[in-house]
Amino acid sequence: MSDLATDELIDLQKSADAEHAGLAGLDGEEHRARWEQWRVAAERVQAAVTEHAASAGLKRCEVEQAVKKAARHSEDAAGA
Repeated sequence: MSDLATDELIDLQKSADAEHAGLAGLDGEEHRARWEQWRVAAERVQAAVTEHAASAGLKRCEVEQAVKKAARHSEDAAGA
């Protein structure tokens, strides 16, 4: 982990990714409800990334990229 991606940000991203993955194969009201859960989780990540970048004087896009990489690649390494 670096100054760019905190454990909290990584956990929020993993949560949003899990919600998004849950959309597969759903339709109708189930899809709409799950999509709303994903949207809320994604908004939380985006807000936290923005806040962290601003408070640490970092570029927001670099923080977001580091968080997504850490969240998604840690899962690949755990499954290997």
